[in-house]
Amino acid sequence: MTAQPAYDALLVVSFGGPEGPDDVVPFLENVTRGRGIPPERLAEVGAHYLLFGGVSPINAQCRELVAALRVELRDSEHDLPVYWGNRNWHPMLADTIRTMRDDGVRRALAFVTSAWSSYSACRQYLDDIEAARAIVGPDAPTVDKIRQFFDHPGFIEPMADNLRAALARAGVDAHDPSTRLLFSAHSIPGSMAGTSDYVVQLHEAARLVATMNEIDTYEIVYQSRSGPPSVPWLEPDVGDRIEALAMEGITTVVVVPIGFISDHMEVVYDLDTLAAQRARDCGVRFERASTVGVEPRFVAMIRELVEERFATSIPQRTLGDLGVRPDRCAPGCCPAPTRSR
Repeated sequence: MTAQPAYDALLVVSFGGPEGPDDVVPFLENVTRGRGIPPERLAEVGAHYLLFGGVSPINAQCRELVAALRVELRDSEHDLPVYWGNRNWHPMLADTIRTMRDDGVRRALAFVTSAWSSYSACRQYLDDIEAARAIVGPDAPTVDKIRQFFDHPGFIEPMADNLRAALARAGVDAHDPSTRLLFSAHSIPGSMAGTSDYVVQLHEAARLVATMNEIDTYEIVYQSRSGPPSVPWLEPDVGDRIEALAMEGITTVVVVPIGFISDHMEVVYDLDTLAAQRARDCGVRFERASTVGVEPRFVAMIRELVEERFATSIPQRTLGDLGVRPDRCAPGCCPAPTRSR
């Protein structure tokens, strides 16, 4: 049996976000590079960030996660230094990997702040890591991605508790026919969904969270679509579904942002602002469950996933029926979607 490689660092890899008004347009240009998005569309999206002072919450949340992981790992058998690099904004991934090289890191594990399969949630991060390593050069450290965790108890159990708390805040019973539970995740193009396990994984995570609360009736909805109307994306949209539910007599919706691990812009704007307003406009009460953030069980889960890579004897915990995703993605998994011209 081939021995597990030794690792000497943990790298947190995230999407990134602007931290001031002057950052917004350059950040969006990074996000959309090569996609031919017109400047007026960037300005429209940028206005969403300006409602929050031009600051996305995601970088602050990553700092909290990095700090929590340093404490968690310091008190464990594998006291690794923790680094952080982003896909689209500072600290940029290539800059972080260069720092890691200069610090003497030779082989690192990467925790990506997405639990899911799909090109944008998995493969693109792998590509970004390799592109950053190429920029740094042949002496860049090797970086191995930690497995997906969509059905790990360290993710599912806190989300189940967060749903329970949201129901209590709303003062409703999820079994009441006038209340509907919606699990929301980022929409992606249908072509991307068709070459990954994204939808299957979302349904499994939602089922697990609902089952822990003895709930049988719930729905999967999507949000934050950004593609042209001519390209099919996953539906139904959360706002459209809330309006339809209002016409069916639903008076309360409780939304669980199952697709996200922290309250970043897609949560605080697309859900707490847009979806909540649409609910108010049609007389429906809106309650949103919290994300896991730096909940201790979630942070401990990441430490556990690190430990899995050091010792094959550690059981790979999962609550679902889909089996444990492999540590190393198969070549060609989750390919990039074909863009229409």
